[in-house]
Amino acid sequence: MKPGIELLLLDVDGVLLDYQRSVRVRHLAHRLGVDGTRVQQVLFESGLETRYDSGMTATAEYLRALSEGLQAEVSEALWIQARVAASRPREDVVQQILTLPAAVRIGVLTNNGPLMAEVLRALLPALCDRVGKGLLCSGALGGRKPDPALYQRALQHLQVTPSRTLFIDDLFTNVRGARQAGLHAETVRDGRSVGRVLKRHGLR
Repeated sequence: MKPGIELLLLDVDGVLLDYQRSVRVRHLAHRLGVDGTRVQQVLFESGLETRYDSGMTATAEYLRALSEGLQAEVSEALWIQARVAASRPREDVVQQILTLPAAVRIGVLTNNGPLMAEVLRALLPALCDRVGKGLLCSGALGGRKPDPALYQRALQHLQVTPSRTLFIDDLFTNVRGARQAGLHAETVRDGRSVGRVLKRHGLR
């Protein structure tokens, strides 16, 4: 392991999980008995989801607005079930992370509201145990990637310096934001590219 790298910070969708928004929309529409087009409009096209992911809307207010927009109650449990149904762990990536030396700290930074933490605990329990308090949702930090300030707040929370952090994401715009904040950052697409990045930075 390179002496300079203390923390491996991971994106979620496109790195740890495969996520299909359309499956989530269909799940909610089916469970609530509403039209999928309406779910798409209220949840995404209205900007509600982005506001929640950015920390502009608290969980209770977000669920209330979603329920009012759909004219059907969306509970925390239903929200989590729909997100779980739409997400599939990338087992090859997860196993690579879990087999890293104990000296490598692991963190997660996802562009989602606080409820996403419960989704990750349901889908990736072993990884979440390893991550511990390093499971960070953008909505709880008050911003979104690729804003460099979000990475800075995340690292303050984790008490590690940017120069000792490696961040990986599937979107280059987020990697660029991390680099602007002073982190080492790399774009990945699949388990093979994750392995190459870990090896290049001396983490395996």
